[in-house]
Amino acid sequence: MNSRTIVAMPGDGIGKSVLPEAVRVLDAVGFEAEYVHGDIGWEFWVREGNALPERTIELLSKHKLGLLGAITSKPKAEAAAELHPSLQGKGYDYFSPVVALRQRFHLDVCLRPCRSFAGNPLNFVRRLPDGTIEEPFIDVAVFRQNTEGLYCGIEWTHPPDDLCNALSKHARWRPFARTPPEEIAISLRVFTQAACRRIVAAAFHHASEHGYRSVTVCEKPNVLRETSGMMEDAVREIRENYPEIEVRSSNIDTQMMWLTKNPEDYGVFVGGNLIGDITSDAFAGLVGGLGFACSGNIGEEVAVFEPTHGSAPKYETFDPQIVNPTAMILSAAMLLDHVGETSMAERVRRAVAEVVREGRVRTYDMLGLRGGPDVLDRGAASMTEMTNAIIARI
Repeated sequence: MNSRTIVAMPGDGIGKSVLPEAVRVLDAVGFEAEYVHGDIGWEFWVREGNALPERTIELLSKHKLGLLGAITSKPKAEAAAELHPSLQGKGYDYFSPVVALRQRFHLDVCLRPCRSFAGNPLNFVRRLPDGTIEEPFIDVAVFRQNTEGLYCGIEWTHPPDDLCNALSKHARWRPFARTPPEEIAISLRVFTQAACRRIVAAAFHHASEHGYRSVTVCEKPNVLRETSGMMEDAVREIRENYPEIEVRSSNIDTQMMWLTKNPEDYGVFVGGNLIGDITSDAFAGLVGGLGFACSGNIGEEVAVFEPTHGSAPKYETFDPQIVNPTAMILSAAMLLDHVGETSMAERVRRAVAEVVREGRVRTYDMLGLRGGPDVLDRGAASMTEMTNAIIARI
């Protein structure tokens, strides 16, 4: 195994706590790597007017692999108000550094595995007619197009006249024609054929390689006919190469109902940026919540792995730290898979599974407690204790 260099970007809030825990697990499993720090997040927006400094982009351009803890994002007005006084009024606009990373390095494939661990008290269960409880095993992989759609960042408040004039040529603009431009906000949902084909191809390849029986395209083609329709067209094209895989199509609203009816019946999902985000979080809620939700942002050259939870700033200063590090640790396991260290990745996941199944060490979320400084006195394990238990299993 060759030693690699990983750009470690703790980011904001609890990201600064959970990322070092994942590095401890990588060390324990024998992964040889050097970690270089990358600046990202709210601190750098406030001080520099840029939440993703160019120096971090240069590090990722060089080393190709990143681990990200978490970042804080705030609405436009709050972001502007917190900018350093010396930078205010100089044309700085906040843009999510994670979205910027995805677009800068074309990390257009987002993979979010949602797999339940036996014994997790947060798992989805159903009550059967005879009163018994059934806990199905859920193993879903959500593929989310990561760079386009409603997250592409093409937005206006008070759109310019030339844009309104162009939109006025569309028959559907008529209801908005009498609204003053200063009272209008617009966000564009942009799909391209190339990106749709790439995410769909990645989904089918993953299903074939890992033995999933179905691929479900989850969009809203009955309303978003052009964009969702383009994704559906890509599925019809790519499926010809995978005749053994069942193809399903569902609307996002209906799917939110059905995933709580029979989540064990699904395999791979694929969808656009916003709908993929919604679908993956919904399935994550059935397999333990955001404390277990990992993800990978994968491009042709660069890949960045991160938990899907936020920065949770209210927990940042807790000592001992109480948050669940498992999502970050599972994201590190995804990095191991990506670089070909699959046996190491499986050892990490097996260690997590054993700790969860045994049930002696559980963080506050696993005990159903509201987060606070008293949870350790109420039987919850600290973040460090959870990592230590996983490392002991390794």
